[in-house]
Amino acid sequence: MEPLTSETWADALDLYESSYTFVSVAPRVHGRWWLDFTSIVRLEARDPRGWRSIDPDEEEFDLRVDPIYPWLDPPATMEEAERFQGRVKQLPRASVRSLLVLLGILGMDVSKASNWERRRPGMEHRAEAIMSRFPAGTHFYSNLGWKGDHPAFYEQPVTGMDPFSQFGWDAGLIAVNDDEVAVFWTFEPI
Repeated sequence: MEPLTSETWADALDLYESSYTFVSVAPRVHGRWWLDFTSIVRLEARDPRGWRSIDPDEEEFDLRVDPIYPWLDPPATMEEAERFQGRVKQLPRASVRSLLVLLGILGMDVSKASNWERRRPGMEHRAEAIMSRFPAGTHFYSNLGWKGDHPAFYEQPVTGMDPFSQFGWDAGLIAVNDDEVAVFWTFEPI
């Protein structure tokens, strides 16, 4: 795989060009990473490298009325962070690539994705580029439900979800290491 640069990162995020997806990375500055998550979704923290992020609501009128639109209230205190901890499960690294790809597919169902087999290698290449930013020791969390210890998200349906947004359905991935916290979140305004 080619080295990760701002250009290869930007290209990798094209994985989400046809979905309503939010992507942002910020420095890890809190002992409780939930507070870094909050800084990200409140748009108070930006990528420490200055690399591309995606905010599909950047020009959204609703942001003037509700500055955290479309998110529900993220934790602002350590006590609230405890409450949020139960809303996600840790996902093994071996399952992250398939979830990153799935977040870029409308409806998150590969059986309904047009030209899936033709598009799959390119989508997986982009997901691997994204993953290369997060070294061994990075922990991954998702609000989705799944079966088994190492889910393959192409082969099994999502078994539920704990919403983080004002929409009827959303799904995401949070990557956490000692240096950075990243949020990859797709929304389905049902």
